[in-house]
Amino acid sequence: MSIHEHYMARALCIAERGLFTTDPNPRVGCVIVKNNQTVGEGWHQRAGEGHAEVNALHAAGLLAKDADAYVTLEPCSHFGRTAPCADALIKSGVKRVFVAMEDPNPLVAGNGINRLKESGIEVSVGILEQQAKELNPGFCKRMQSGRPFVRSKMAMSLDGRTAMASGESKWITGPAARQDVQKLRARSSAILTGMGTVLEDDPALTVRPEGDWYHDKQALRQPLRVVVGSQNLPQSARLFDTADAVILATSSQCNAEVKEDVLLLAEKDGQLDLAALMSELAAREINEVMVEAGSKLNGALLEADLIDELIIYMAPKIMGDSAKGLFHLPALQTMAQNIELTITDIRAVGKDWRITATPEVTKVK
Repeated sequence: MSIHEHYMARALCIAERGLFTTDPNPRVGCVIVKNNQTVGEGWHQRAGEGHAEVNALHAAGLLAKDADAYVTLEPCSHFGRTAPCADALIKSGVKRVFVAMEDPNPLVAGNGINRLKESGIEVSVGILEQQAKELNPGFCKRMQSGRPFVRSKMAMSLDGRTAMASGESKWITGPAARQDVQKLRARSSAILTGMGTVLEDDPALTVRPEGDWYHDKQALRQPLRVVVGSQNLPQSARLFDTADAVILATSSQCNAEVKEDVLLLAEKDGQLDLAALMSELAAREINEVMVEAGSKLNGALLEADLIDELIIYMAPKIMGDSAKGLFHLPALQTMAQNIELTITDIRAVGKDWRITATPEVTKVK
């Protein structure tokens, strides 16, 4: 590892501290280095508060002059909730700026880098670029495609079953896996489920941090809960136990006397247009969507090529032939139609295994 990669790796590590809090902004870290010594560090903590560069420069003080700055995302060049970070770096007198990746936000998209160069600052781009992109999959996808990054979480037995024929599913996995799911919820902008799951399981779909992994529990951010369905939600549902927002995404006219917000969308092929739903969520600055649903909604999302990542917790249990499967895909009839997955990670979580995979484009249409 080069010295530049070393300091950028540190900046990425710092940026990850904002994993649960920066939404809808990206997670960004910055390290200020002078004479091979770190003189300032900072990361973006919450939207509306100081960006990583500003926080790092504040920590460095006068030592920032003629120093090097390592930042995981191109410094912004526009006025938003805060002033441009590119201007702050220029004013500080830093000599060089090392950037992991260009900002995919069209409002920036190279303008921050150009502004630094025009002021006489030497700029290098692309150090640990892939790692920087992996830190902000939702922000990058929303800016580039107008859709959020969709991550489907599922739990299954060793024989690929998610619930007994009766619908009973508590608990397939152990405590460690269930706590791991809380971390996935905490990093998500929204949680998507179906009406069937609400009626059968009555989930709260809230972040319930235990232990010390959530550093600031007093500032806990709950994700938006989105339910896909054709009828009103039961007003006694646990979704309404907190004051946090709940949206019903539907293609049907529903009673206005409800607790949830209703998002009326068109149908496509006889069902709710899920691609339109994703576009609408992106328009509401939703970066990462976590799907916690049954086989029908997961199957529809997979068939529509809307799932970017699958996280499957596999428990060392056998549930039998009559139990329910992962995906409802009745159109899949031949081996030529199979949906291939690329497994990117497998690791033990307590007594269970967590499999992370990305689906290839489906051949089922």
